[in-house]
Amino acid sequence: MTKNHGNSIKDDEQYEALRDEGMSKEKAARIANSDRSEAGERGGESPPYEDWTKDELYDKADQVGIEGRSKMDKDELIRALRR
Repeated sequence: MTKNHGNSIKDDEQYEALRDEGMSKEKAARIANSDRSEAGERGGESPPYEDWTKDELYDKADQVGIEGRSKMDKDELIRALRR
């Protein structure tokens, strides 16, 4: 049975499930209180990798920890980032 977390949590069941998965109280509450009908509309638009410069791709590859990036050309960086 799901606990009632009072007025601070809109969806007690979802909150409990997220906490059981190991999520922090703050993050679980933020997700459980979000309006699901708008959740998919919030993401930003990013240009396709083909429109990025090689330096931008290299920086992104560095950020996500892709090894061997210094020897990759632009197409190889794009393929590695998409994996």
